[in-house]
Amino acid sequence: MVNAKGVPLSRWRASKIMKELNIVSYQQPDHRYKKATKEHVDIPNHLDRQFAVTEPNQTWCGEVTYIWTGKRWAYLAVVLDEFSRKPIGWTMSFSPDSGLTGKALTMAWEARGKPADVMYHSDQGSHYTSREFKRLRLLWRYRIKQSMSRRGNCWDNSPMERFFLSLKSEWVPNSGYANFSEAYRSIMNYIIGYYSQLRPHQYNGCLTPNESERLFWKNSITVASFCSPLHSK
Repeated sequence: MVNAKGVPLSRWRASKIMKELNIVSYQQPDHRYKKATKEHVDIPNHLDRQFAVTEPNQTWCGEVTYIWTGKRWAYLAVVLDEFSRKPIGWTMSFSPDSGLTGKALTMAWEARGKPADVMYHSDQGSHYTSREFKRLRLLWRYRIKQSMSRRGNCWDNSPMERFFLSLKSEWVPNSGYANFSEAYRSIMNYIIGYYSQLRPHQYNGCLTPNESERLFWKNSITVASFCSPLHSK
């Protein structure tokens, strides 16, 4: 981010300055996840960890996490496009139910221009497997193919896990927020502003999610123009 603003800063120089200012990077503690291979009875793991997709709106992933809001936990549902790791749908409430995940999916579908034939991957949480989620019939209505991680295997949905890890380690205060409104405003600023517009992502070759998608669509228009019948004449 500093280099992008025209200020040369190597890893060595950054490390030296951090030591002089007594700044230490925040490191998450090691955690071993239990391995599991059991798939959902009705919804298999179609994604199968094929996270590197070639264009937007091929594969989305979703998950829910919890945020402390003064007196109680609130729940945040997010949908990411795996092409750029861009958050495209989100919502917060005090109920971690299918209505929460359904609203986040609807926001993503509408924000992306109502695309068809998208694969939507998630874990086996009840908010994705319940009768209520099926009753909403969003996947059928939006022509979305559902995929689910194996039970207890977080690595099957690692882009989503990584996003929430970044959110909580880079942005959310250790003590949480004073209330729901403060939490919502702060997290929206992270999603829309910092994460999508400013934060370089290693998966995108150190481009932000917004810039990664902008370049994709720019190149797509250039290729389409070059291959048009008018150009061939």
